[in-house]
Amino acid sequence: MNPLVFSLILFTVMLGTVIVLISSHWLMIWIGFEMNMLAITPILMKKFNPRSMEAATKYFLTQATASMLLMLAIIINLTYSGQWTTMKMTNDLASMMMTIAMIMKLGMAPFHFWVPEVTQGIPLTSGMILLTWQKIAPLSVLMQTAYSINTNLMLTTAMLSIAVGGWGGLNQTQLRKIMAYSSIAHMGWMAAIMTYNTTMTTLNLMIYMVLTLTVFMLLYINSSTTTLSLSHLWNKAPLMSTLILLTMLSLGGLPPLSGFMPKWMIINELTKNGSTILPTIMAITALLNLYFYMRLTYSTSLTMFPSTNNMKMKWQFENVKKTPMLSPLVILSTMLLPLTPMLLILE
Repeated sequence: MNPLVFSLILFTVMLGTVIVLISSHWLMIWIGFEMNMLAITPILMKKFNPRSMEAATKYFLTQATASMLLMLAIIINLTYSGQWTTMKMTNDLASMMMTIAMIMKLGMAPFHFWVPEVTQGIPLTSGMILLTWQKIAPLSVLMQTAYSINTNLMLTTAMLSIAVGGWGGLNQTQLRKIMAYSSIAHMGWMAAIMTYNTTMTTLNLMIYMVLTLTVFMLLYINSSTTTLSLSHLWNKAPLMSTLILLTMLSLGGLPPLSGFMPKWMIINELTKNGSTILPTIMAITALLNLYFYMRLTYSTSLTMFPSTNNMKMKWQFENVKKTPMLSPLVILSTMLLPLTPMLLILE
């Protein structure tokens, strides 16, 4: 793709999200979503082949359906309240339609089917944008209207998402699908706390984005897309395999790594709000995620797969792919847990 065209498309993707973030008018929010959706489609098809075209089509159809539902919710709300303002979501039906539209855009259960399929069909860099940047706008809309959202609907969706994210990733060997199921589960954790405390949703999103960026960057450097290619990593880059081990375990939420912080804080907050069964089920279901991350770390770092003699020298060759931000991202992905007391005070 032409660098000028690519930078223009990327700018439009970012501008669409920023318009959603700064707008208080429903029509501007809808326009922001549309700009973002139309601009991300060519990024998904960056390496053009039938598989990426299929993935982009699935993404486009799902997002267009969600935008249609959002417009329907806006019109119903306008009919009853006469207001275009975001904070004036007074009608229950409109609120429910809007929530369902945002759930579809985020790829949460029971509208999660497109996420693994789309992520699998696109390049690693496009997948990274899809699973990080694309989550910001829908979550911001949900957080702005959190006071009017049906709590039972959000908690049901959250529970389903955490369960689906755990079960779906168990039998996968494709790393992009594993990251997609991981995204579904993390979105579930964010949704669970949203109606109680939006600050924690923001914290969870930030940590999730840092972790996902780090994992995708590590996979991109080594061009790894399957568990098999990842298992030969110790020949090419011994240090990378250790970094993947730490980041994967952090993504699973294992203490004392950074990924444990949002889970700990969310369980703490839910318990304070008189809920005990829900956080218990969430913590148990999170073990499914940890299992498939452990499987990946086992095949990457804890075993030495058989290989031909010439492969053992691969680590001596310089990697041509440059990732300047990798060191700070790995540090953030693994060492943030001691900051938890400070963040609790700020919150």
